[in-house]
Amino acid sequence: MAKISLGKGINQGLRAAMEKDPKVLIMGEDIGKLGGVFRVTEGLQKDFGEDRVIDTPLAESGIIGTAVGLALRGYRPVCEIQFDGFVFPAYDQIINQVAKMHYRSMGKLKMPIVIRIPFGGGIGAVEHHSESPETLFAHVPGLKVVAAGDPVDAYWMIQQAIATDDPVVFFEPKRRYHEKAELDESTGAAYPLFKAKVVREGTDATLFCYGPMVKTCLQAAEAALEDGRNLEVVDLRSIAPLDLATIFASVKKTRRAVVVHEAPLSLGPGSEVAARVSEECFYHLEAPVLRVTGFDTPYPPSRMEEEYLPDLDRVLDAVDRVMGY
Repeated sequence: MAKISLGKGINQGLRAAMEKDPKVLIMGEDIGKLGGVFRVTEGLQKDFGEDRVIDTPLAESGIIGTAVGLALRGYRPVCEIQFDGFVFPAYDQIINQVAKMHYRSMGKLKMPIVIRIPFGGGIGAVEHHSESPETLFAHVPGLKVVAAGDPVDAYWMIQQAIATDDPVVFFEPKRRYHEKAELDESTGAAYPLFKAKVVREGTDATLFCYGPMVKTCLQAAEAALEDGRNLEVVDLRSIAPLDLATIFASVKKTRRAVVVHEAPLSLGPGSEVAARVSEECFYHLEAPVLRVTGFDTPYPPSRMEEEYLPDLDRVLDAVDRVMGY
């Protein structure tokens, strides 16, 4: 089996989807000849042509608006937003058109659009290049929101997202683009797109995470072993909808939980997980559900991002606190 990076996994997943279905188009800024700023679409225009791998003007609202028209005509457009902070000019199209078309047409019109967004910090980028806006999209009925956490998942999840008739906002952890794992394409996708995955079995507490924090939480679980603590790690994978069955099963097993993400604390995905667990697993809990997140501030300058991002120490500190009850 060959090792592939997360970025290459998405590239190969896009290629596989385009080979299966001629109605799949990809579009975005510099995705053709350049292959995208992270080279995720490298080689696709050469192999599929300029009519299916479309270099667009620098106009995010126009990219999504065009995708709406293409979807209404039976295509499956995949839009790349170059950086997370660039998506906001397209927010109007996403919220008012993409998310509502199915409901507005009483189910007659589908919106099979995938919006790919590199997200999160950790690469020392300038302003507008390290946002975590997933909560904004997860709050909107009509949108599905997912995040890939490793190369193998990235390969399968992008194909599953493209095959979905609902619009999917697909978040890609940019600081994990070069992480590698072995991919066996013959096995097929092991998990449905909207299902969470237990990536490490444990007994003493559960770390819930997604995207770039999956690796951080796995590292924290290994470090916690030195203190005799066996942590379970659950990659949520899907933020909207949440796979509540897997979340509840893990909490009932370990009785303690910490939710970790880069998005700001207040009203973030961690808030929803904590509320749902409190409602449904109250008598199983040995401690309050804690959150380790970004802060309720604009993303800081790159020289300060290590102070903003959840790291090993902050996760282990939260584990200490839930184990202390």
